[in-house]
Amino acid sequence: MAKSAVKVYWDRKKVAAKRGHGYIELAIYLGPGQRKFYSIGSATPLEWLQIKKSRDLEKEIAKYEEIISVMRENGEEMNIATLDTHLELLELVAERKKKDVELVNGYDLSINFIEYMEDCVHDEDLRDGTRRNKTVVIDALKRFGKIVTFADLTSGKIMLFNKFLYDGTRSVNTIYNYHKRLKKYTKQLRMADMIPYDPYDRVKFNKGKNNERRPLTEPQLKEMRAMNLIGKLERVCDLFIFSAYCGMAYCDVMAFDFYRDTDRVGEHYYIDGLRMKTGNNFYTPILEPAMEVLKKYNFKLPKITNQKMNDYLHIIEERMHLNKPLTYHVARHSFATLMLAHDVPIENVARMLGHHDVRTTQVYAKILKSSIERHTEAIAKLIV
Repeated sequence: MAKSAVKVYWDRKKVAAKRGHGYIELAIYLGPGQRKFYSIGSATPLEWLQIKKSRDLEKEIAKYEEIISVMRENGEEMNIATLDTHLELLELVAERKKKDVELVNGYDLSINFIEYMEDCVHDEDLRDGTRRNKTVVIDALKRFGKIVTFADLTSGKIMLFNKFLYDGTRSVNTIYNYHKRLKKYTKQLRMADMIPYDPYDRVKFNKGKNNERRPLTEPQLKEMRAMNLIGKLERVCDLFIFSAYCGMAYCDVMAFDFYRDTDRVGEHYYIDGLRMKTGNNFYTPILEPAMEVLKKYNFKLPKITNQKMNDYLHIIEERMHLNKPLTYHVARHSFATLMLAHDVPIENVARMLGHHDVRTTQVYAKILKSSIERHTEAIAKLIV
C-alpha cells in the first residue's frame, strides 16, 4: 500500500483567472484508489499568499494527519469511507461543544487559551530569541496543566502557576519574565472583552535582583590563554578567548562570518554586525588575542552548542581554581570590564556591545574596582 499523505492545493481546476478566486483543497492519499479532495474554502491569489502560511491551515492539515495516524494505530481499513466516518464524529463533537459552551456575563470562556497564545506568537513579527522565550512559557503552561481555557485565567491559578515555576531550576528574575510574557496576553484578552477581568490585576510578583556579574580579570584571561588544553576543551577555551577580546555573545559568534562581517581600518579589523538577541547594531574591534584564535582556525570558528560549551567551561573553571562560575557569557562581561579598565569611554563600550541604552553598560562600570583605585591614586596626589 502506498504511504498516506496530505497535500494542499490552491486553484487545482484553474478557475481563479475567470472567477477571481480558487478553491483551497486538501488532497488525501490513503493508498491505491483511495484518494479524495476536501475543499476547505476559497481565496483570491493575494489571500492565498497569506493563508498558505497561516496557523489555521496548519491546524487543518494536522487534523487530517492525526485522523490518519489514529486509523493506522487502530488497525482500521485505510480507505476514504473510514476517514469520512472520523470526520463526521469530529463534527458531532464540535456541535456538542458549541451547545455546552461556557458563558459568564456573555464571555465565551471555553476557548483554549494555550492555542490562543500559540496563534498569537505564530502571527507576531518576532525575533527568533523572543519567539523562543514565549514558546518556553507556553510549554511551561502545558506542563502545569491547570490553565487551559479562558475560564482558567483566575488569580488563584496564576498563583499556583507561580508556585509551579519555583522548582529550583529558575531564578526569581526568570520567573518574573515568565509572568511578564504571559501577562501581555491576559491584558490583551481583557482589553478585547474576551475575559471578565485580568487575573494579573489581583496578583503581583516582584522582580528578583539580577545576579552580580563576575567577569574574569585581565590576569585571569592571560592565564586562560596560556593553558595547555586538547580536543574540545581547547576549542571551547579558544571560543571563550575570542569573545573575551571582541565582546560578542554566543549566538552572534556562532553566526559570525569573518569575510562577511568585518571591516579593515588601517592595521585593525572591526566587526560590524547586528545582535541576534536585540537587533541592535554593534561595532567592535577584534583585539590581537581574538585575531590569533581566528588565524588558528583559518578564520572559521568551530561550532558547539551553548550547553556543551558551558559544560566544558565548568571543567576549565575547576582547573583554574576560580571562585566564580564560568559560562560563555562571562567572556562578554570580561570584555566590557576590560575596555572600561583601560579607560575606553562608556559610550564607546556600549557601541561595541550593541547596547541601545548606555545605562545597560553602566552595570559593568559599577563592578569595576581597578579603575576607581587607579583614579583615586591620581586624585590623591592632587589633593593635599
